[in-house]
Amino acid sequence: MQGLSNQSPDAQASIARLYEYNWLSLMWIIRQYVFSMEDAEDVLLDVFVTALESDVFFTLQEKQQVAWLRRTAHNKAIDAFRRTHRKPVTPLDPYGGVLLDDEQRTPEQLALYHEDRELLQSHITALPDLQQQVLCLRFVDGLRCKEIAMRLKKNEGTIRSLLSRTLNVLRGFYEKNWEGEDHAER
Repeated sequence: MQGLSNQSPDAQASIARLYEYNWLSLMWIIRQYVFSMEDAEDVLLDVFVTALESDVFFTLQEKQQVAWLRRTAHNKAIDAFRRTHRKPVTPLDPYGGVLLDDEQRTPEQLALYHEDRELLQSHITALPDLQQQVLCLRFVDGLRCKEIAMRLKKNEGTIRSLLSRTLNVLRGFYEKNWEGEDHAER
């Protein structure tokens, strides 16, 4: 693996200049597919590491290098998107309090809590992709409807309506479940 220190000073200056002038446009390409800023920064870094390791990159003209960086950013962003949607990763930080609360619950309460979580997860995964994505952007990433609309290139009113309908669908699942439990107890 070639590193930056193994590159000539001209190559180092070239890659630094390319980064300085193109990082924002590359980040824009990446953020179309990668919703977490930290993950997007990792993908951007990976693009430039790949450029440094490439045998072909430094033989290209500057315009071709920029095109190569854009294509690589696009491909790596799609790869990252596919990885996260095949194997979604949930950060543990927001659940720190919940994990501590679990220790104070009785085994029955804990079992019911886990059943509810599994039920919610199954209902969410049954939703269309766009609804899942809007839920994730709103409640996991904490984005407002306006930011979600910009990211998904949709009208803000459309996003608000979609979010409202999605939450109502999920509420409906729970109401049916609770009604079923009430009838079973009678």
